[in-house]
Amino acid sequence: MSTNQKVCVAACSLNQWALDFDGNYSRICNSIMQAKERGAQIRVGTELEICGYGCYDHFYEPDTLHHCWQTMARLITNTDLKNILVFTGMPVMHRGVLYNCTIVFYNQKICFIRPKRHLANEQNYREMRYFVNWKRARHVEPYILPKFISTLTKQPKVPFGDGVISTLDNIDIGVESCEELFVPHSPHIDMSLDDVSIFVNMSASHHILRKLNYRIDLIQHSMKKVGGIYIYSNQKGCDGDRTNYDGCPLIVCNGKLAAQGTQFGLQDIEVKTAVLDINEVYNYRSAVISRSHQSSTVEHYPRITVEITLGGSTDEPLSPYIEPRYHPPEEEICYGPASWLWDYLRRSKMSGFFLPLSGGIDSASVALIVSSMCHMIVYAVEQDQDNQVLRDIRSLTRLPNYTPTDPAELCEKLFVTCYMGTENSSNETQSRAAALARDIGTHHISVNIDSIIQAILSVFSMFTGKSPKFKAHGGSQVENMALQNIQARVRMVTGYLFAQLINWTRGKSGSLLVLSSANVDESLVGYMTKYDCSSGDLNPIGSICKNDLKNFVLHCKEMFGFPSIDSFISAVPTAELEPITENYTQTDEEDMGLTYNELNDIGRIRKIDRCGPFFMYKRLSCMWEMPPKELGDKVKLFFQKYAMNRHKACVVTPAYLCEQYSPDDNRFDLRPFLYNPKWDVQFREIDNTIKSGVLAKQHTAPSTTTLDTVAKKM
Repeated sequence: MSTNQKVCVAACSLNQWALDFDGNYSRICNSIMQAKERGAQIRVGTELEICGYGCYDHFYEPDTLHHCWQTMARLITNTDLKNILVFTGMPVMHRGVLYNCTIVFYNQKICFIRPKRHLANEQNYREMRYFVNWKRARHVEPYILPKFISTLTKQPKVPFGDGVISTLDNIDIGVESCEELFVPHSPHIDMSLDDVSIFVNMSASHHILRKLNYRIDLIQHSMKKVGGIYIYSNQKGCDGDRTNYDGCPLIVCNGKLAAQGTQFGLQDIEVKTAVLDINEVYNYRSAVISRSHQSSTVEHYPRITVEITLGGSTDEPLSPYIEPRYHPPEEEICYGPASWLWDYLRRSKMSGFFLPLSGGIDSASVALIVSSMCHMIVYAVEQDQDNQVLRDIRSLTRLPNYTPTDPAELCEKLFVTCYMGTENSSNETQSRAAALARDIGTHHISVNIDSIIQAILSVFSMFTGKSPKFKAHGGSQVENMALQNIQARVRMVTGYLFAQLINWTRGKSGSLLVLSSANVDESLVGYMTKYDCSSGDLNPIGSICKNDLKNFVLHCKEMFGFPSIDSFISAVPTAELEPITENYTQTDEEDMGLTYNELNDIGRIRKIDRCGPFFMYKRLSCMWEMPPKELGDKVKLFFQKYAMNRHKACVVTPAYLCEQYSPDDNRFDLRPFLYNPKWDVQFREIDNTIKSGVLAKQHTAPSTTTLDTVAKKM
């Protein structure tokens, strides 16, 4: 064993974009060059980084494979990328089967193609729709390269399958890909027993609140158990869909963290390097004799030799170990959706955002996220050495010499808010909206839309001879609901008109993206009007619950110091769509018949715990201190509303995905949208259980809520 076995490795997080082959190539090259400049001998990129992870059904197209190989040809013929072992990713067709592959190249030669063995196919992942997992463990066979590639590399065939890279100084490198870290029997377990000391993971793991904690814990505990160096490179940014990949490249040795990147940076490329000693891995493993006994009988992996020497090729000092850094959930909400909005804005080439600002906490949260985006842009411009963020902001503002230094000033250029009041709106909400707009710096307008509503109602009355009334004025429930909905839908139409033309009125070019502001709890129960201000181009809070939003707004008060935020925290959530009388003031929780706290629990049990009505009732009976009859009525009410309003989820605005119980019908929560709202068998089982007293607890308080009373509010 050599006394100097130090190696320098690089984990690279790239903001790749589906099908942006030129841009993806440029970012890959840039990251490799940065890794080389820092002395790295191994560069690890992100999953499917050549074409972008989120190609979806474009993976079926031969064009995608063809352009991937074209990009691969550009990479291996680029002489600036020599003398570093590169791990990159793209789809590869082998014997008529499409695989999600890691490709290893060195000095203009393709060394090895490793297909993914365990595919991600849960939540919003659909890898099994496009790819087949490699099923032949420890088997490698020849892959015939496309002719134009083999002409360049002088290699008719290269190894393809489940093997490991072996260097001239006998250092073995194994490959995992994203999901393979999370499965119970990860490849690194068997590889470690076969003396593989370095593991690389090319990942496309999207942001979920609190997920980074789990990801880091998993890598650290895995390496603490088996020993080894783990290089984890995760995609960053929005590559064209609802998910936002949160980057944060990691390098771990024997369970200790040697390098950690940022989670929500706006720069397209982040490279983290670490200098580590392979001897530490050998010493760590040899101290566990039971591991040595297992290792002595393990079935060996095929070795693919690469003519590179890793150990002892750097004189840099070893990297110190560090403690992991985590954002609390309220900071994740502050930075995650903001970075997602920034990617969508700059790549769509629109001129900014338009938000109907109602004076409630949901639209306020969206406004604060845009403000956070502006703060992140100003900071990134100060830190960005290649000026990518500055070039993007100058392109968006059409100001070639503009350099943002003040978030509020930038917000005024990119963000328009609009309070659209009616006769049912209060002075309090109008004042709150205006105050927050001043604090943030947005270009704010306030309009009254009563004349539009009355014009539409007059058309209806002219043709029908009928004039609907609010319930407070003696109208029926159907009249009351229709009058609420017309207000909400007029706001959407008015919002889109202003979003298209407001820049024109200000002497500026371009149109604005419309932001919506329905939270996950309201979307889950359908507490929104179809095609109202819950409809828009993007919804940054569409999978965030009310409780997390409140904590986020409190965090913004501390971080930004906006005095207007206090009034939003104390305000009772209300749609302000009905007249206020001496005996009645409309509130969200009263309308829904469920509190936001209750919806939070229900949403998680429905989606994350995968429970229907009966098992939800059983689960909640252990969680809520509530008489069985009242509990049963609340469960029934939820599922009735869920069934009746499920159709709304089919047209819900594309929302930033960061909660695991999002009801988004598009890819994430696949369910029917035509239900029997009676749930006869399910509700009967709940009733029978209540009558039998099997799950009953001792309660002294009588039931105060019945299905009949809350159903009247639907």
